[in-house]
Order: sequence, then C-alpha cells, then structure tokens
Amino acid sequence: MEIKQQLRLSQQLVMTPQLQQAIKLLQMSRIELEALVREEMLENPVLEDSLEPGSRLERDTESTGESTTIDRQVDADDKITSEVGKETEKKSDDIDWERYLENHSLQAPVPSFRRGNEDELPGYEATMASGEDLVDHLWWQIRMSDLVEDEMRFAALVLGNLDDAGYLKMENVPPEEVVPKLSSEADLHPEDAEEVLKIIQKMDPLGVASRTLAECLRVQAEHHEMDALTLTIIDEHLDNLEKKNYTAIAKDLDVALDEVYDVAQVIAELEPRPGRNFITEEPRYIVPDVHVHKVGEKYFVVANDDGMPKLKISGFYRSAMAGDPKAKEYIQNKLRSAQWLIRSIDQRRKTIVKVTECIVDKQRDFFDKGIEHLKPMILRDVAEAVGMHESTISRVTSNKYVATPRGVFELKFFFNSAIKREGSKEDIASEAVKQAIKKIISAEEGSNPYSDQKIVEILAERDIKIARRTVAKYREMLGILSSSKRKKYF
Repeated sequence: MEIKQQLRLSQQLVMTPQLQQAIKLLQMSRIELEALVREEMLENPVLEDSLEPGSRLERDTESTGESTTIDRQVDADDKITSEVGKETEKKSDDIDWERYLENHSLQAPVPSFRRGNEDELPGYEATMASGEDLVDHLWWQIRMSDLVEDEMRFAALVLGNLDDAGYLKMENVPPEEVVPKLSSEADLHPEDAEEVLKIIQKMDPLGVASRTLAECLRVQAEHHEMDALTLTIIDEHLDNLEKKNYTAIAKDLDVALDEVYDVAQVIAELEPRPGRNFITEEPRYIVPDVHVHKVGEKYFVVANDDGMPKLKISGFYRSAMAGDPKAKEYIQNKLRSAQWLIRSIDQRRKTIVKVTECIVDKQRDFFDKGIEHLKPMILRDVAEAVGMHESTISRVTSNKYVATPRGVFELKFFFNSAIKREGSKEDIASEAVKQAIKKIISAEEGSNPYSDQKIVEILAERDIKIARRTVAKYREMLGILSSSKRKKYF
C-alpha cells in the first residue's frame, strides 16, 4: 500500500443544475409548466408577474418611468447583478418604507360580495358540484337496509373489491371463490353471504357486484321479469350472442330464428357495466402550447401565452440588500435562480415555436387538404431541419398540443411511419392509411360488412399495398370490431 500522485486525462459529461432545469422545463406540458411557475413565484420573492395589478415592479415602474418589457429584462440580467454588487456601501435605512406602504395603500380594495344584511356568499370551491362515488352511493343504500353487524362487514368487503365497471373481483381468485373468501374474513356463513350479495346486486345500479357478465345480465333480466328464453340465452349462449351466431342459438334451443333476433335486441338494452356512470377519474384538460393561424395562403405559428404568468425580476430588492451581507447573498442567489428560470422558459417557448413551424412547413398538404394527405415524417427529418438533436425534438413534442384550423392535435401526431406505394407515387403516412380504412368501413353495408381481406383489395386499388394482418392491427387500433361482429341482422 502506498500513496501516489498521477495525472489522468478523461472526458465526462457534467450537467449543471441550470441545464437540468432547462431539460425539465422542455418536456413539461403547458399545465405542468404553469403550476411550476406559480410555485416558483411563491418561493422566490424576486419573481413577479408583471400582468398582475399592483405588482411591485409595476408600481416601481410607474414612479420611475422605466421600461419593463420581458425582452429588456432578460437582456438586462447581468446588468442587474452588477448593480446589486455596487450597492453594498448603502445603508439599509435608505429604503423608503413610507413610499412602500403608501403604494400598498393605493391598491384597489378587494370587492365585497355582501348585500345589505345578508350573510357572506360561499366561496367558489363551495359551489362546485362533484360526481358521486360508486362505493359511497352503495354504502348509503346498505346503511338504509336491515343488515346485521356481520352482514354489514361482508357488504363492506364487497364494496372494497369492486372494479371501475362495478364487478366484484379479487386478484388471482376465481369468481366462484370470491364470496367464500370474503365470508370467512367477515365471519359470516357462505350461504348467508350469497343472500347478502343478492341484496346488493338488486340495489342501484342494478347488477352491481356481479362476478361475471352473465350474472350481471341475469340480475337485470330477472328484475324486469323477462321470459325464460331470454334467461336461457344469457345463461347458456352468451358466447354465441357476442359472436352474433344466432343460427347456432336457434338450432340448439329449437326456436325460430326471428325469436332469437328479438331476444338479442332485448339483451342489448341491458347494462353490461353497471358502474360506468360512477367512474370518478379526473378529466384530462388540454391547453394548446401554440396556435397555427392561416392568413391568406400563409400559416403563422404563435405561442399561447394566455394564462401564463409573465415573469419579471423585482427592482425593489436591489436596495433591500444594501449594507447587509447575509441579505445580499440570499437575494443574489434568488436573482440567479429567477434569471435562469426566465431564460429557460423563454428558450422553451422559442424552441416549441421553431419545431412547430418546421412541422407546418413539412405537413403543408395536411393543413390545406386534410388528414388523407398527411406525409410520413420521423424525428430525424425535423431535427435536421431545425439543427437540433432527435432527443430534443422528442422532448419538445411530448405532451405538447397545437391548435390548428383542423382541430387540436398533439405534436407527436404528425410523426408517422411510411407505407410504400407502387410506381412513382410518394409514400403515404400510416395515419392516413388508418383514416382510409375507417372511411371504407363506414361506407360498407351493415348486412354485408367488409372482411379484412376485402379491405386489403380495396386499398390495393388505391395503390396502397399492405398485408391483411396490418389491416387487422390498424382496425383494432381504431377500436373497430371484426366483420363478423359488425354484421347487422336486424
């Protein structure tokens, strides 16, 4: 063992905190960015929203007549920092606290919503309606029933194992073993547990807590007092009913085909997912990051700044740190953080606009003629055109949306693989092929739907040659059933 000194030359990638922040902002959605900016404004007193009435920077501007545009603020970052260093010889008593408090007193008062002797109106949050949860809805009905303590425990376990569709399911437990397992946990006899489950299934929504689709439909059919043929088809021929194999049902039950058609129509009116109206998933809101406007024959890309705080660096803190080294160090750190945030947001904005302009230029036919004219495009095509790396383009287009004259689209929508075409014709985008398949199926006759092979032949007539399995894959991606399930018998 010995200690040595030696020189070693090596290369390594070091990501500064500022670079990490820029990358993080680039891949954020518009809503996430707005939330982050407002959080930074709460934590960093140096940051201000220049659009807010009565902001410190706005009041300081009105009294001094200085310009406060964001472009000048970004360009003047270094100047602000140097000015801060020159103020160390000033005293903290130089702050004009009287003027500061006077400016606060000149702000417009908060409007009052009181009328005469009426009580104050409730806040906005108190007036918002919320959807009722399925479990809460059922538990209220259970409390109104005459179940005893051990039956209530079993009912609570049932509600705790409902899925979004309203079915009683337990992971890795067969449907027939769910009730015995829950009844043992509730210390209730299995036969009594089955009776409690039937009571729950007859509550609103009808058929909830069923273990299978057949059980769910049978509960509803019995409630509506449907005939024996309907109950038999639900119990024994649900698979054939799903496949619309009505002939097999009629032959097995020795009934007329027309009767099977009538029963199928009745069963189709039942609810296969009782809990669908109680799903409490939060809605997903989409805010476009950019807008594409058509003026004459040209398209213009404009960043969407609506609702986004317009950040400024407050000039008030320049004099607040004079004479106090600790205050100076604290405010200087906050100034650097604010400067980098403003620069990163501005760079993010410019990058998204630049990439969108390139997409609009390459997909001009789509904007002029429609989705059938969407061209094949990959990340490399845009990366080479704008002089950026493909990973940057991927971050820019993730969770970013553009509002166009043809609707709102995610930027990733415009990137499609190429489908070869015969002859000298240009390749076609996969998304355009999907839309072609969708149009072909929408134009078919309900009694004689096109098979996947027939769709292949129709596309071939349009010089689009793809395999049958590719048609099946695109059809499933569009949520379209197979030809046997699309066939209409009545």
